[in-house]
Amino acid sequence: MKLYEFEGAPSPRKVRLFAAEKGLSLPTVSVDLRAGEQFSEWYRQIQPRCTVPALALEDGTVIGDSEAICRYLEAQQPDLPLLGETALEQARIAEWLRRIELAGYGPTADALRNQSPAFADRALPGPDPIEQIPALAERGRWRAQRFWPALDAALAAGGPWLLGDRLSAADLFAFATLEFAQRVELGPDCALPVLASWQQRLRQRSTVQA
Repeated sequence: MKLYEFEGAPSPRKVRLFAAEKGLSLPTVSVDLRAGEQFSEWYRQIQPRCTVPALALEDGTVIGDSEAICRYLEAQQPDLPLLGETALEQARIAEWLRRIELAGYGPTADALRNQSPAFADRALPGPDPIEQIPALAERGRWRAQRFWPALDAALAAGGPWLLGDRLSAADLFAFATLEFAQRVELGPDCALPVLASWQQRLRQRSTVQA
């Protein structure tokens, strides 16, 4: 297996965190998004959608979505399950992953890609030119600011992790999303002490520091 990724991007980080918690070491190839390497001919041959991450398997199959990659890795290494053991755990984690994507990561990405000059004509990932819509940036900021307090409240109600006493992929995906949002100045605009404590616990894990 070989993971095509970019260190500064949130979606590949989800996979790196997941693999580290599973004790998996994946050979990686860096695709420089800042230089536009995702649009290069060599990378289009691997991932025509021009996005990262992409996991290339030995038989030539390419999995091009962070959650799908994690599900594949979970099946390959079922020890230390991060996507749930029981049907209920699996359902709750799947629900959280969807919520994080739709209410956290998606709005943050919309806010960034529709306002930053770095994403002019690239308001959506992929090879096609898409113009920015400032109103979507504003809506994305508003939606993201509704998500962080909801995440804080969920942790306060059931913690220390999103699914109770055991770390799961939901924590890793939410953590990668929060850190990305903060890095691009779209993180929480109010004090959320439970969320901050959870983030600090994750930052202290050896798998996150690696």
